[in-house]
Amino acid sequence: MFKKKYIYRFNPHTLSYERVEATLKDRLKRISSTVALGLVLGVIFTIIAFQLIDSPKERMLEADISQYRRALASLNHSVDRCNRVLADIEDRDSAVYRTIFGAAPVSSSKRRPASADYSKLEGRASSRLIIDTKRRIDTLEQRLYAQSVSLDDIYRMAGTKEQRMASMPAIMPIKKNQCSLVSGYGMRYHPILHYRRMHTGVDLTAAAGTPVYATGDGTVTLAGRGGNMGGYGVAIIINHGYGFQTLYAHLSQVQVRQGQKVKRGYLIGNVGRTGLSSGYHLHYEVIQNGNKVNPVYFFFNDLTPEEYDGVLEAAYSENQCLS
Repeated sequence: MFKKKYIYRFNPHTLSYERVEATLKDRLKRISSTVALGLVLGVIFTIIAFQLIDSPKERMLEADISQYRRALASLNHSVDRCNRVLADIEDRDSAVYRTIFGAAPVSSSKRRPASADYSKLEGRASSRLIIDTKRRIDTLEQRLYAQSVSLDDIYRMAGTKEQRMASMPAIMPIKKNQCSLVSGYGMRYHPILHYRRMHTGVDLTAAAGTPVYATGDGTVTLAGRGGNMGGYGVAIIINHGYGFQTLYAHLSQVQVRQGQKVKRGYLIGNVGRTGLSSGYHLHYEVIQNGNKVNPVYFFFNDLTPEEYDGVLEAAYSENQCLS
């Protein structure tokens, strides 16, 4: 036989606890309360345990995350080293290799990667580190690609070095004992227009009819008076290839025709004073990759170091040009 269960209830009339026999309902209620208390305590202890104590799986994940972060940091250090080496190669490419062949440096826009969408990498604790690393690697890849293309160009230029050097303007257009440089490249006062403006070449004074020579191998693209030549008067333009052109202005006459191929030192015309000119002289320009540059930098084949210093000093003197 089962032992009877008793419980104590408070009697408000007698103001005392009286022992009564527990019913099934009382027993179920007592069991339910115990179970509910156990569940609540279990949940509380479980939450505390999850907050304070890492599970084996969590410890493994944290170890993996730490390893990935160390790997990313190491990768960024490697990218830094690659960037330093590549920057040195780029500097030599622009300042040495391309300068030797008179080629324009690689534009910075070609070394920048196209804009990319990194939104798929967002939303995680390490998203910023991952996105920054990915962006740096993309930039490095584009710079390496641009440098590879540049080195291919330099290799091709090296294969045509003799032809390129023959085509580059490298002498004075008038023999040095027959002329004087009176106005250089830069802002100058124009004697006819009476205001300061950019003088995009050099003025070499010489007697009327003094021979003018091609400064490099090339093809004559203009000989005479061009419709859009403005105040240049009778002029000659030679396309030397490899991004170089030369212009000879204010001539009295031309000795070549359009489309004719000429060699360096070939007689092409004679000094005059046609166009907007205040005296007999030759206005000479060098155009490199579409930009007019200082011609005195291309007189190196004709002058001794002392003579070249004298030409530079005259070219940089602030004075009035002749055209």
